[in-house]
Amino acid sequence: MKTLIQKIPLDHHESFACRTYTTPIFETNWHQHEEYELILITQGNGTALIGDYVNEYRKDDVYFLAGNLPHWFRKSNPKIIGSAIVIHFTRQIFENGFINTPELSQISKLLDLQNGLLFQKKLKQLITEHILKINEKKGFERMMLLLSCLQEIANGNQYDIITKNFSDSKNNVNPTIESIIEYTFKNFKNPIALKEVAQTAKMTIPTFCRFFKRNIKKSYFDFLQEVRISHACKMLHSTQNSVMSICYESGYNSWSHFSKQFKVVKKMTPTDYRKKYGSEI
Repeated sequence: MKTLIQKIPLDHHESFACRTYTTPIFETNWHQHEEYELILITQGNGTALIGDYVNEYRKDDVYFLAGNLPHWFRKSNPKIIGSAIVIHFTRQIFENGFINTPELSQISKLLDLQNGLLFQKKLKQLITEHILKINEKKGFERMMLLLSCLQEIANGNQYDIITKNFSDSKNNVNPTIESIIEYTFKNFKNPIALKEVAQTAKMTIPTFCRFFKRNIKKSYFDFLQEVRISHACKMLHSTQNSVMSICYESGYNSWSHFSKQFKVVKKMTPTDYRKKYGSEI
């Protein structure tokens, strides 16, 4: 299967798209498009793969993605509803000198970056309100709301840079990447040997390691670790299973190894993570 290159269709009366995508259209496998993307998750949870970033996503998360940044919001369970309000726009709607005016200098700098952002705190609330309003409005007011939204992002600092200056190259568009990701999600609960994944990619182990790091910007085992920890996080805040059982359910056969890797990825213990997100159980 080849990585999907999307082109977002526009109605004749609009310069950018704002649409609600719900299961099954919500979930598109590993793909990229030239349009920048603002996405508000309104239903569901799962694993977000954005450039070299792998982590869980939850309802009410808000992301900003640069154009041509490969991504995939993969639901944790095919049976649950996934839904999001998504805004797609290109830099071209601000061209002909408009983007270079002094008043838009901060927005221009924002659009120059190849970053993925995850909003937090008051900025997250503010961007959520903008997206909801854009989804309701038409014409001039809609464009002004988009500009206001981008200005708030450009001047704000309450976000995590989850993918920084991710370079798009022809290597990202590869028919093997999606099959490797699919293999990982189907098998991460079991022991995975590098030899098995390399065989899936029809490569030698050294070639596979170089190939994967060139495309995903991290080693395969770092990627596998993040997939397993993401699954553990979903289990911790959405079930009452014991932390020990979640350790084994997430592909680990050693509590100490699981606990150590969890702290590295989430900067807290599994128990502290459950306490922090306990209201979601």
